[in-house]
Amino acid sequence: MTPRGVRPPPTTGMHHVALNVSNFEATKAFYVEVLGLTVEWEPDNDNVYLTSGSDNIALHRVAKESASVNQRLDHIGFLIDDKNDVDAWHTYLASADIEIMEPPRAHRDGARSFYCRDPNGVTIQFIYHPPLADG
Repeated sequence: MTPRGVRPPPTTGMHHVALNVSNFEATKAFYVEVLGLTVEWEPDNDNVYLTSGSDNIALHRVAKESASVNQRLDHIGFLIDDKNDVDAWHTYLASADIEIMEPPRAHRDGARSFYCRDPNGVTIQFIYHPPLADG
């Protein structure tokens, strides 16, 4: 694929993700009560927009039978500013009986991360990534 024309200025990054969830209340509670995001806007009982201050996650309620609508999302990631806080998040989430998929590990590029799942089964990575944390 060869683009035509002049490329516009670069984006400022990806700061929004929208998730279709069948377990709406538990998923909202996970992001608000466990992770500490705040409700930015809740237009109705089937939609809520959450933020940590620099991003936006939308949760949209769907019927359980349509929750697996060919979703191609592998995972979403939360950036951690301090490498040691990755382990603190792991300990905290494990104590809340959150499903941990992988324990914290060091990456060869200096990053450190682990994976867990939210109540709707979305994989979440908590990651310290030096170029973003130090930038």
